[in-house]
Amino acid sequence: MFTEEKKVEYIELIYDLIFVYLIGQSNELLHEFEGGFFSAGTYLTYLLSTVVILQIWYQSSLFINRYGSNSMLDYIGLFINMYLLYFMATGTRADWDNYYMRYNIAWGLILLNLAVQYYLQYRKRSKTAPWELAHIRSRIWLLLVQAIMIFVSIPFYFLAHFPLSWISLILGFIGSVFTRKIDSLVPVNFEHLTERVMLYIVLTFGEMIVAISAYFNGAFSLSSGYYSLLAFLIVVGLFLSYGYLYDHVIDRSLHNTGSVYMMLHIGLLVAMNNITAALTFMRRPEVDAISKNILITVSFLVFFLFLFLISCYAKECDKPKKPLILKMSGASALFVLGMILLYNNGFFSIALTVLYVFSILGMLIRAHKSPI
Repeated sequence: MFTEEKKVEYIELIYDLIFVYLIGQSNELLHEFEGGFFSAGTYLTYLLSTVVILQIWYQSSLFINRYGSNSMLDYIGLFINMYLLYFMATGTRADWDNYYMRYNIAWGLILLNLAVQYYLQYRKRSKTAPWELAHIRSRIWLLLVQAIMIFVSIPFYFLAHFPLSWISLILGFIGSVFTRKIDSLVPVNFEHLTERVMLYIVLTFGEMIVAISAYFNGAFSLSSGYYSLLAFLIVVGLFLSYGYLYDHVIDRSLHNTGSVYMMLHIGLLVAMNNITAALTFMRRPEVDAISKNILITVSFLVFFLFLFLISCYAKECDKPKKPLILKMSGASALFVLGMILLYNNGFFSIALTVLYVFSILGMLIRAHKSPI
């Protein structure tokens, strides 16, 4: 149990900025159109590259939470990873197979760097905190196996043209699930973790705000004013929804491994980045109407699904109850139906999206009975 306060340090915020940049690079993939929309292959590349980056962020954040001491050694480890992440960013593109070696060497070295940092903690705590050694060993082995698989995938890719490194991505998440019992030997500082995640969410909302600036370009008209206002209201509603949960619902005094909480936020972040892309498509007539409305609808549904799952970390008296589940499900069903009927009318579909976002926000506030 943690008894002293652990604050998010400036170095952690600077470190998170590189991930925002990388996610922005991944988002660019969704602007590679074929026949009015991006292809399934392009979306799969986008999704995998986004989740790879978020998994590195997840692994780094949990290490910093448990063992970060704002020391020079921490700074060196973070700056090495930041440098390597730039190589991953330049390899994140539609023709990523031409950059496979660069991308995966950087990825593997990042995992090795994390493994070395865990090893240094292993040596440091072998006498002072022997109960933590099993957890540290499991982290080292998982990171090493992932890194080895990534390095082996490089020659394998040139021989068989199969990206074996993505199996390493899946292994990382499966390993984290199966080591939860060992990880519980060293609980995270949940207050620090929730604050760290919240700040990264805020940075991602910053990306969304930048994206909707396109609505304000060109000469002002009633149409441009209408779309820009509603796009802005959508971002405001999403921000207030997450902010409300963070400020009034989440029990930040919990003691757990933090792994599931982080994984749920990975799902939320993927949804947020899809929403960012969807908002940029909403006013573009050249984008296929059916495809972009599917993206809009699914992205918002996934966002609120993960927001609901995150609310399960509420204080005991604020746990999600059946009436809230039924109301959110009903509103979501009406939203889907409306988007199907209005798929070719952006004027009404963006208004329906605003109504859906604020109706969910209102349900959350009424269900938890806390002032916003």
